Amino acid sequence: MSSLTANDLKTRGISAIEESLASQPEAVISVRGKDRYVVMEVSQYHYLRECELDAALAQCRADVGAGQYIQESAAAHMARVEALLEGTGDPGPAPVPAKRNRRRA
Repeated sequence: MSSLTANDLKTRGISAIEESLASQPEAVISVRGKDRYVVMEVSQYHYLRECELDAALAQCRADVGAGQYIQESAAAHMARVEALLEGTGDPGPAPVPAKRNRRRA
């Protein structure tokens, strides 16, 4: 990954970033010798966000497949969340698998 110093950025401006991004998808900006920021093109950012959302969706599907979820009403959910926030530490009932509605193709 290409590294720019804050001084490079100050003196050369956006051209320093464009030059770094010409050969790599990301560039690191260091301040006082320590890496502090990462710069990338918007298309690269959108790609990474999509990957992050895909990973979250896969994790949710795995949790549902393993029965690691709770099926409850909105009122019961709010009561459980409020109990957790108040520090009672009661996470509520153990996860109970819901009835699955499987669509037939």
